[in-house]
Amino acid sequence: MWPFNKPKPLDEAGLLNGFTDWHSHILPGVDDGIRSLADSLELLKEYENWGVKEVWLTPHIMEDYPNTTQGLRDTFATLCEAYDGPIRLNLAAENMLDSLFEERLSKGDLLPIGPNKDHLLVETSYFNPPMEMDELLEKISHAGFHPLLAHPERYRYMTEKDYHRLRENGVRFQINFNSLVGGYGETARKKAEWLLRNGFAEVLGSDVHRLSSLQTLIGRRPSKNDILKLALGIASEPGI
Repeated sequence: MWPFNKPKPLDEAGLLNGFTDWHSHILPGVDDGIRSLADSLELLKEYENWGVKEVWLTPHIMEDYPNTTQGLRDTFATLCEAYDGPIRLNLAAENMLDSLFEERLSKGDLLPIGPNKDHLLVETSYFNPPMEMDELLEKISHAGFHPLLAHPERYRYMTEKDYHRLRENGVRFQINFNSLVGGYGETARKKAEWLLRNGFAEVLGSDVHRLSSLQTLIGRRPSKNDILKLALGIASEPGI
């Protein structure tokens, strides 16, 4: 029998025990996420308390934050040297599908995600798709990577038809568990639930930018127990 009579906060429900966070902005001082090394270490300490086992640090690479792969590797090395806890840290990037990404892709100058480093975490504007989006995704596949679309539930222009089309073209999906508890509004919550129910969500992520917002998130309650059950199932899987 499903053990919850009513929705519980995410930490009490066990969602984060043994969890791999596939999308975070914990790498300090490189984008609009965590600003200092001390704050990164404090957040990771909270993750330890909640039972998180592995984190992918996925800073933005986009025209607004034109990070270099070497610069991100250097910052990651500094964080790893300072962190002495049990959580496994990995470096990748969240790539905006813009002209900068096309340039990086053509050069092979990338930070892929996944244990086999064969996925690329990508995002678009929340309001409009990039020009020739399907062609860009096809170029990613031709380069030998699986496109992993970050938080598809948050793209206002996307419909169920779009999700089906993208899925059929080999795109995989990462949803934010904040969406399941209404953190981005009702529309995003419903889309996240739909993606979960239809087996479209490959991995979960926090998309955390601030410790305070994460602490607020942890206290939230998913809308339905069956949705929480689906999320727990994905969280317990090895992922991509």
